[in-house]
Amino acid sequence: MRLRLAEPNDAAGIAVIWNQIIRDTLATFTTAEKETDALAVAIQAEPQRWHVAENDGLILGFACYFQFRGGPGYAQSMEYTIHLAQGARGLGMGRALLTAVEDAARKEGVHSLYGGVSGANPEGQAFHLRTGFEKLATLPEVGRKNAQWLDLHLYHKFL
Repeated sequence: MRLRLAEPNDAAGIAVIWNQIIRDTLATFTTAEKETDALAVAIQAEPQRWHVAENDGLILGFACYFQFRGGPGYAQSMEYTIHLAQGARGLGMGRALLTAVEDAARKEGVHSLYGGVSGANPEGQAFHLRTGFEKLATLPEVGRKNAQWLDLHLYHKFL
């Protein structure tokens, strides 16, 4: 496995992973699939905020971060996303991608990092606790997908 900054031409591989999770799981509340062109633009705009794990040119996972909320007062608070291909879970890639995100965010002067985890994703909740995040809150039934109400758990770490 090789960990590196993402490039715009990685967008198709990222979209494959993200869209499978959007279609087939409750790990994310969105039903709108990611478009390769839009991902490429996002990567090109802020390349230091996008990371991929790859093996022989195949994207196995990715992580990115973005401002937690709009406005200048939130400029040092970021939210992040990590997703792995199904066969890539449990191999340490998530932890490696998180470390890359934390390192890049620190270099950028980020003060705090947030993760929002679906109540239907117990593996994601456990991951956050194992990696030093503190659970701040549960927002009950804040999301809806596949005719189900879903809780959102918010996790936090100071960098």
